[in-house]
Amino acid sequence: MQVTLLKSKLHRVTTTHAELDYEGSCAIDGHLLDLAGIREYEQIQIYNVNNGERFTTYAIRGEDHSGIISVNGAAAHKASVGDLLIIATYISMSEAEADNHKPKLLYFNDKNEITHTKNTIPTQMNGVSKAS
Repeated sequence: MQVTLLKSKLHRVTTTHAELDYEGSCAIDGHLLDLAGIREYEQIQIYNVNNGERFTTYAIRGEDHSGIISVNGAAAHKASVGDLLIIATYISMSEAEADNHKPKLLYFNDKNEITHTKNTIPTQMNGVSKAS
């Protein structure tokens, strides 16, 4: 049996561009793609923290170390410059592989600089709210 698990997550990156007329769906700083293990043209899920939009597109490589997060083409209707996004990828694997899988989780400040990384998400407790 195959299961689908979180592969990587860019948590709360800031949209730097929303380009309706640019070809390609989401340009992401190439250095960040490499750190997260996201391939160019890989399917990504984008969750817009500001407006609740959730959509599927693909990653294209942006300039290394630029901090660029550009939502392009039709997807540009779903994000504005300054919006906080969660960008996630998923992977299918066997149950045996899943037993040892750890996702790559990258967390950001408002300049799209990595503040820290993790490979687990804390257990959510009843009545306790903690932001990452």
